[in-house]
Amino acid sequence: MILYQIENDLSLEDYKSVLVRSSLGERRPIDDIPRLTGMLRNANLIVTARKDGEILGIARCLSDYQHATYLADLAVDLAYQHQGIGKELIRKAQQSAPSSKIILLSAPAAIGYYPKIGMENVSNCFILGTENQIH
Repeated sequence: MILYQIENDLSLEDYKSVLVRSSLGERRPIDDIPRLTGMLRNANLIVTARKDGEILGIARCLSDYQHATYLADLAVDLAYQHQGIGKELIRKAQQSAPSSKIILLSAPAAIGYYPKIGMENVSNCFILGTENQIH
């Protein structure tokens, strides 16, 4: 049985482990421990999926719990994908902040996944990367 729970005190080891075992580890600074630590500690809504204590998935969010919840990481161990774990992690995050919209930036390989679970693709998102400055 898979246990879903809020784990805002998730260990760095578990966080890094699930990133590495998912495809998300390729797009996260997994070898920059201070940065990874900051990413984890500054999140205020972390939902995990565990089986027999082993972490299988994570939804790492930043939320005001009233209007916007940014889903910064959705990672599921590759061996457990296509079993509804990601969808349930998002559902639990949404239940934790029911007045709030869930907002995310999709990994290129996952763009087709989100509409299948009921999320809307919007065209009014803008990004200011670390290499750019406001004019």
